[in-house]
Amino acid sequence: MKDFKIFINNLVKTSSKIIHQYYQKKIAIELKADNSPVTLADKQAEEDMRLLIMKNFPEHGIIGEEFGTHQPQADYQWVLDPIDGTKSFIHGVPTFGTLVALLHQGQPILGAIHLPVQDELLLGDNENTTLNGQPVRMRECAEISRATLLTTDHLSICRYQNGDKFNQLIQKVHLYRTWGDCYGYYLLASGRADIMIDPIMNIWDVMALIPVIRGAGGKISDYQGKDPVQAQSIIAASAKLHADVIAALND
Repeated sequence: MKDFKIFINNLVKTSSKIIHQYYQKKIAIELKADNSPVTLADKQAEEDMRLLIMKNFPEHGIIGEEFGTHQPQADYQWVLDPIDGTKSFIHGVPTFGTLVALLHQGQPILGAIHLPVQDELLLGDNENTTLNGQPVRMRECAEISRATLLTTDHLSICRYQNGDKFNQLIQKVHLYRTWGDCYGYYLLASGRADIMIDPIMNIWDVMALIPVIRGAGGKISDYQGKDPVQAQSIIAASAKLHADVIAALND
């Protein structure tokens, strides 16, 4: 695990170097089949990370947002999202990051959220989470009325989940903001927010978050409270709040 953690540091340094070359610069934007944006920075960052993995761990597999799956039968799989929050990136907003997860036999054993503009790295192993090498924990918020609630896109809640229930939850919390994408989970794990909700997710969005949130003492599941490893949506919250949030959002 120590060697893998060191290697993740090298991976995100590699992606960060590429991202900084394009950040707040004029850059061509393509639309993928799902109408989401992608740039040369996304592609080059993932490509360089993939090359580094194949050089150092040729027996491992890779699942990447931009270039698909390599060696899907491997026991160890690296899951890569080179820029989580591409919409923020292309607008020059620094609330995007790089997500890296390492799976062993399908279970995430390491997760990383790297914020390249701030040069901050959250690294979790399901038991502990560190921020630039220093331990961090989620704050122990036990009441929804005192909680800070975050999401990435309010309209997506109504499109994919129960929008009325979500709007009711907004009225109960202390503060609601759209500090979204991986930045929201970074705020949770480092003790600066309490609930993060995403109604629709892909494997490269989810896997890195699980060891980070668990390692920081939080709970993470899909929208209905089920296993996050199989999730296509995410609710992360402090341990004392999670069950109440699940109940509030579902019939």
